[in-house]
Amino acid sequence: MRANKLRNLLNENKPSIATHIHSTWPSVVEAIGHTHTFDYIEFVAEYAPYDLYDFDNLCRAAELYDLGMMIKVDYEPKRFVAQRAIGSGFQSVLFADCHNVEEAKACIRSVKPDTPEDHGEYGVGVRRHAYMNYGGGQEYVQALRDTVIVLMIEKKGAVEQLEEILALPGLDMIQWGGADYSMSIGRAGQRHTPEIQAVEKRVLETSIKMGIPPRAEINSPDEAKYYLDLGVRHFCIGTDLLVLYQWMKNNGEALRKVVEGA
Repeated sequence: MRANKLRNLLNENKPSIATHIHSTWPSVVEAIGHTHTFDYIEFVAEYAPYDLYDFDNLCRAAELYDLGMMIKVDYEPKRFVAQRAIGSGFQSVLFADCHNVEEAKACIRSVKPDTPEDHGEYGVGVRRHAYMNYGGGQEYVQALRDTVIVLMIEKKGAVEQLEEILALPGLDMIQWGGADYSMSIGRAGQRHTPEIQAVEKRVLETSIKMGIPPRAEINSPDEAKYYLDLGVRHFCIGTDLLVLYQWMKNNGEALRKVVEGA
């Protein structure tokens, strides 16, 4: 079974850099691989259409370039989607929309191995990550244990129970979600206000203090300094859909001015 790249970086206390994709076209993964820049790719399944064949094909493409794969899953059906994604070769899962510590526990349990020690719900399955290993041996169990579990902290209740969530066994990383948080407190669209940014800062600082590394989503390298100064060392930059939109808008508008001005 393949080494888990993000898990190894966490174990070695090294930083990580990722990017988001919505597309299920494996060539997009290959294009990212050709940059030789990123440690892993996050497939934002919470926002994009997909089928189970896409999971296999995205992971096949990533493995050609020693890229890890993370999947961001909807709150429901999180257990089914997360387990099938892991079976396809995804080695980390980002769970969205946890409202409290009990929901966070359920996310972690859904992808931990079903053993007396781990108290998880992931049993033996003949899937892509473990072909010819139906018996679910120790290597299989260890691969499940190595799955990197990440939780979005993006709901009012999750912020209120932050310390309890951060203390849960099996949690590896968190990410702040300002858009959902602002909506959950009745201030939709105000995630960049000083009050909500202060909550973000407290979440990140508390996470670092409690030994759970946070990850920051940014749109440009210039945004990294603020987070680096706080102690954040894990980043996910950009998304294919936004990159495409910005390029089309900027260059389309520029070309129209040239053509219409001729």
